Amino acid sequence: MPAAASTPVPMLDVNRQNAPLLEEIDAALAEVTRNGTFINGPACRDFEQALAEYVGTNHAIGCASGSDALLLPLMAEGIGPGDEVLLPSFTFFATAGAVSRVGATPVFVDILPDSFNIDPEDAARKITPATKAIIPVHLFGQAADMAALMQLADDHNLVVIEDACQAIGSSVGDTQVGAIGHYGAFSFYPTKNLGGFGDGGIITINDDEKAEVLRRLRNHGQHPRYYHHLIGANSRLDAMQAAVLNVKLRHLDDWCAARRAHAERYLSELTDRHLSDSLLLPTVAEGVATVWNQFTVRVTGGKRDELQQSLAADNVGSAIYYPIPLHLQPCFASLGYTNGDLPHTELAALEVLSLPMFPEMTTAEQDRVVESITNYCTLGGTQNTQVSVPMTAPNAGANVDLPSSKAG
Repeated sequence: MPAAASTPVPMLDVNRQNAPLLEEIDAALAEVTRNGTFINGPACRDFEQALAEYVGTNHAIGCASGSDALLLPLMAEGIGPGDEVLLPSFTFFATAGAVSRVGATPVFVDILPDSFNIDPEDAARKITPATKAIIPVHLFGQAADMAALMQLADDHNLVVIEDACQAIGSSVGDTQVGAIGHYGAFSFYPTKNLGGFGDGGIITINDDEKAEVLRRLRNHGQHPRYYHHLIGANSRLDAMQAAVLNVKLRHLDDWCAARRAHAERYLSELTDRHLSDSLLLPTVAEGVATVWNQFTVRVTGGKRDELQQSLAADNVGSAIYYPIPLHLQPCFASLGYTNGDLPHTELAALEVLSLPMFPEMTTAEQDRVVESITNYCTLGGTQNTQVSVPMTAPNAGANVDLPSSKAG
């Protein structure tokens, strides 16, 4: 059967993960319905306690989304107009959006090309008297260089807010991400490694006083009810999402292990195909346990979009995270960044391509992905091809979503 006519290989498939758990999830949702406490109820408290224990922090404070899990710590620290926050440009918009929402200025930092994570040396160069915080993003499930970043924060009295939205379960040594910085921010968007049935987020923290501030801020700043010493937000994790997440958390380690197995097989199979002239494979830093929220390769020679279309023709899903760096987004034009300011970030945006990755992916599906890439690279693609690569990508390719693919 021709590849294009074969069963699609989705970028991800949340239905395969959720289907075996539906009976257990239905029972958990029914309990919430019976007790009638849909906001800040027992399911929320149970999940917060379980998540804090999983990450290894004293507190976990549920909120409405991963975006708010980044926003509320900035509010708790009083960061606002006139302040600067260091963060990578190569990430999802929410990281910078949270900084702008409190009126502070995002200062974009270049990445390390091998990990796609924030470069501590470039961060150090961009510290000014106005710098108040660093938001390292553990991109694609791999922890940033937290030892260097925490030292930088200690030296300059900066707050560290870990953006762990893609990295729950990842660790540095024996310490989970979200328990290294002053705050950890997690997302439970349905396509995350621990995904709910809608939006949801959580903040991890050890400081008792700041934890109480966060609890008030997520609930309009009130304490006791109708008394407001703080201006907060409506950002509570609802009990329905907490009930779903309570069920799914028990399976997270198994799902992470499956992702690692898939990643190891990708690395082995693609290495054996001798495609190094065409494809740069991801690496994992020593001492880091990554959870492979994405398996992201770099396609050299300016052929990334062409390879993505070739995969689509073979009914293989893929995605580009992220085609336009944040420092070149129109909404941040007033900050004055131009092409060439963050060269590693800009080149990554032109080269990255994420391949299908989800715990339930079959060996046959993975073989299809590898075979499709190999055919393109060896028969009609990038080997021994020299192409001038521009430093901007105004029309860069978008995600290719096939049936059953719900990339987020």
